[in-house]
Amino acid sequence: QREFTQKKTFTSWINSILAKHTPPSVISDLYTDIQQGHLLLDLLEVLSGQHLPREKGFNTFQCRSNIENALAFLKSRSLKLINIHVADIIEGKPSIVLGLIWTIIFHFHIEELARTLACTYNQPSLDCSSAVDCSPKASRSAKKSAKIKERWKISATKALLLWAKEQCSLHGSINVTDFKSSWRSGLPFLAIIQTLRPGLVDLEKAKARSNKENLKEAFRIAELELNIPRLLEPEDVDIMNPDEKSIMTYVAQFLQYSRNLLESEEDTQEKVREAVSWLAAQEKKLAKLLIDAENETYYQKYKEMMSFMEAFNQGKNPFLPVLSSKRSEAELSEGQKQMREEWDKLISQINEWKVKLDQMLPSPLDSIEAWLQEVEHLQAEDLPDLQDPFKAIFVFREIIVIFKGLMDCFDSHLDTLQSFKNEDEKNMPLVLPEKLEEMKRRLFSNIRFTNSNTFLEYHYGLCSAIANEVMLKLNIWDMKYGTKESVESLLENW
Repeated sequence: QREFTQKKTFTSWINSILAKHTPPSVISDLYTDIQQGHLLLDLLEVLSGQHLPREKGFNTFQCRSNIENALAFLKSRSLKLINIHVADIIEGKPSIVLGLIWTIIFHFHIEELARTLACTYNQPSLDCSSAVDCSPKASRSAKKSAKIKERWKISATKALLLWAKEQCSLHGSINVTDFKSSWRSGLPFLAIIQTLRPGLVDLEKAKARSNKENLKEAFRIAELELNIPRLLEPEDVDIMNPDEKSIMTYVAQFLQYSRNLLESEEDTQEKVREAVSWLAAQEKKLAKLLIDAENETYYQKYKEMMSFMEAFNQGKNPFLPVLSSKRSEAELSEGQKQMREEWDKLISQINEWKVKLDQMLPSPLDSIEAWLQEVEHLQAEDLPDLQDPFKAIFVFREIIVIFKGLMDCFDSHLDTLQSFKNEDEKNMPLVLPEKLEEMKRRLFSNIRFTNSNTFLEYHYGLCSAIANEVMLKLNIWDMKYGTKESVESLLENW
């Protein structure tokens, strides 16, 4: 399934690039069409903007020469081509061909785009390698340069994820923590579209639809309105463990679209002034609402909040392009800095209000809400990236114990929520039905369907840490010990 999805996604991505070649070309079957080397060179020429040497014919020698030229060009760009050989590409070996195409996508598509976010997210940029190279030691050390670029690969993925998170965060509780099951509901795709082109999506309606309906709608709108090629189908994403590389390739196209949306500086400043004025008005409106609702029932307070948030979400649409602009602090004008500060302050006040309302939920809903937030917080946290494997073992063990303890309460909370009688002694509703539905949706969609994946990720982290620790220990055995005492010391260490 993973191989099939990657082949389809990568083929569609390649064809979207080859359409820009002169003359345009197209791939029908990735594994066979790549064997001649011509289409591979066409792809690299469009991506690099360079003219690459090639043999014009199609005999075995000429095809081999073209593939060698393509691989030599990639190596000249300092790309690591591990276990990718000319013979395997000529044979059309699926794993090798897909590995090669992913290396190209990551370098020319994802890494290049994520580089533009490096300053914003305080990630190491590839440019830092030049600072390393000016040192006498570094110029003699290819390993050091390779390590920097390997760190950047991790950072490029993380920068793209952070960008996606920020686009979604403008729309409430839509959370992305990875490029896998986080996208299954289709809501993150729709949220990004709504941020980039306000008014194209109704997120409230989307929350009541099925995953497949949302994915179908997102891919349709992206293709028709944003001109983003349809690399995926709903059935590629609405599965237990979707392919990470395919989703990253598709999401990066939205980042590409956002880079092309930059308005003129004058238009931007005018829009920023309007945004600051609107945010100030919203802050006053919220302050008045909090005072007016002070002595209301929980039901009425929550209803007031729903009404405010509906108007707020509608009102912010015209300002989403400037609110989501990804510039570093140094590049911001005074107006943009003020806008960011006003936005952060208002969102903080709204979140505080939501927290207080959640704490006021009637029992036992208050404890279920607290449990939901604890699980969601744990799932949203990045996995620990610890250099010390011995320390990592204990950290992952602790996380697994905490998560398992939380999930032991799942069934009882589910039963309580489903059997909750939503009326007081006067037969009046205690809680807005929308709040109950939201809690049920979070219980099912965010937790029930993702807890097995979360467990797997934690156990994978634990096993990797154990494996790394074992390798460190095994490396010690390469050293010779001459005395009985030194061998006993080694065994004790084990």
